[in-house]
Amino acid sequence: QVQLVESGGGLVQAGGSLRLSCVASGRTFSSYAMGWFRQAPGKEREFVTAINWSGDRTDYADSVKGRFTISRDNAKNTVYLQMNSLKPEETAVYSCAARYGARTNSAFEYDYWGRGTQVTVSS
Repeated sequence: QVQLVESGGGLVQAGGSLRLSCVASGRTFSSYAMGWFRQAPGKEREFVTAINWSGDRTDYADSVKGRFTISRDNAKNTVYLQMNSLKPEETAVYSCAARYGARTNSAFEYDYWGRGTQVTVSS
């Protein structure tokens, strides 16, 4: 069992930056691929980025490439999402997810989810 807790969300102006964190419980964090997803009101959940267990392979949605960076610190059981040049349309609840195995952009393949953290980007 893995429990995930996100933090770091908040209100930021367009063009600003935020750094989200997701802390995982359990001693096998380094065995899990991690992903970040977001969901805006009235919209479907959307893949943002994912990272493999060792942190040397990542995937990004086209919409965030070059602006967002995912990283992880297995010693701290934490995955991070650095978000730069934020846009108002990226206002959403951002959630992290974990799965035992390869990274994927499919939300259905993740086994564990955090409750999410709200990110609001004002124009």
